[in-house]
Order: sequence, then C-alpha cells, then structure tokens
Amino acid sequence: MTTQPQTDRLGHTGRVLAACRDAGRPALVGYLPVGHPDVATSVAAMTRITGTDERPGVDLVEIGMPYSDPVLDGPTIQTATTRALARGVRTRDVFTAVEAVAATGTPALVMIYWNLVEQYGVDAFCRDLAAAGGAGLITPDLTPDEAGPWLAGSDAHDLDRVFLVAPSSTDQRLADTVAACRGWVYAASVMGVTGTRDQTSAAGRELVARLRAHDPETMVGVGLGVSNGAQAAEVGSYADAVIVGSALVRTLVDADDAGRPDDLSALEAVVDDLAAGVRSRTGAAGR
Repeated sequence: MTTQPQTDRLGHTGRVLAACRDAGRPALVGYLPVGHPDVATSVAAMTRITGTDERPGVDLVEIGMPYSDPVLDGPTIQTATTRALARGVRTRDVFTAVEAVAATGTPALVMIYWNLVEQYGVDAFCRDLAAAGGAGLITPDLTPDEAGPWLAGSDAHDLDRVFLVAPSSTDQRLADTVAACRGWVYAASVMGVTGTRDQTSAAGRELVARLRAHDPETMVGVGLGVSNGAQAAEVGSYADAVIVGSALVRTLVDADDAGRPDDLSALEAVVDDLAAGVRSRTGAAGR
C-alpha cells in the first residue's frame, strides 16, 4: 500500500482545512447529489452553497454521485438519489457539476461508490475528474488495501483521496487509512447511515483522538448527523472539518415535494446557520 510523503499529505483539500484552522475555525463541507431535482438545479444549488463575499458558505463541496445500491446513505439522501436516477442522471453529469463548482473557486470532491468508477474506467475517471477541475474523491466503500488502481490513478492525476473510518475501525485500520489518505480522513461519527440527528455522537470525539494518536498532523472531517449551527460548532471544537449532507438535501427534497424544485431559499438558510456555527467562538478546531 502506498503512503504519502509528509509534504504531499495535505493535497488540495487538506490545505483548505489547514487555512480554516489557522483562521481559528473548522472547515464546513457541504454534500449535495448531482441530478436532484434535476441536473441543472442541483448544479445551481452546489454553486449557491459556496457563498459570496457578503455571505459565507461552505469551504468544500462534496458532490454525490447517485447509486442504485448505496450502503451509507440514509432515507433523505436515498430519496434524492433515487429520484435523480429515475430522472436520468448519468455518471458524466458529475463532471459538469465539478466544473461549475470549481469555477467558483471552491474545491469540489466527488463522493462515489467504487463500482461506478470501475465501470467508467479508473484512469479515465481520474483523467476526466482532473480535467474538470475536481480535487479528488471520497470513496465510502473502498478500503486502502483494495485501492491499488485508485492509488495509482490519483497519483498520476494529482487527486486527493479521502477514505472513511468508523468507531468500529481497528487501530491498524486507522493507521493504514491515515497513511493512504491525501487531503484528510473522513470520520463517520456513528455506526449506521446518514441522516440528521437531535444530538451529535460522543463517539466522534474519541475517533478523532484515536486518529491523531497515529499522526497528530492528520486532518480529520467528521460527518453523519450534523444538522444545525450549534451541532456544527460542537463538532468543530474537535474536528478540522464538519461535514453536512442530509440537512442540506432535505431542503431540496421538501421543495421538490412542494412543487417548487428550483426554490433554494431553505437551502440558503441552513447554510447560513451552519456557516455561523463553524465561525462561532466554540467552533474553533480543538488542537
């Protein structure tokens, strides 16, 4: 398994997390799937959450590629991605979304199940992602020891690779994952699928501490369950990045259900709350 030289570990997105840390706060990562409610509106939503000079937004956009058999997605994201698939979204649409987000100056990472990359062709996918301005991939169902083609492709095309760990991960798995990541490590704070929760999991803090025990310089993003600014501030007190998905996607599902699929006002309100949370006094990453 390939490990990264220390000078290369931050990659494109780790440098964003480091800059936010130096500014005294965690980064905010926002997930939206391409194709819901349609490709054009999903791309508009992704660019909208990057914010403006007057209105802070997310620091990284996590672009989800819908998949027919997701293992990590909860009911809200499954609803959105199922609709996207039914409405004809295709793998190539993710590159359109990446290009649009990258044009805003905010890095775009693609969250994708590995079978889709294999079907497309690993090197071809890496080539096209890099050409669109993408920063890298988050691969929820791929472990470092099975990622040979992805390690090679990401090296060849200068892409970040973000692997996942969970509270159940062994110390050896944590060490291997830290060594294989370029950019940051995605720490799933709960066992189970995505979805908003009334309170954050205490397991997230412990998992971050375990990761940093292997490498104190490891950048860690924590996701699963964050739904508002107060929770974002809490998670940001110990993590380098706060990852939010279902709370954002829910606004688009609700707008679609109400017959107003292009209404992004609720999405903006949630992002405003989250952006304020990571910038609050309690939201500085605890290092």
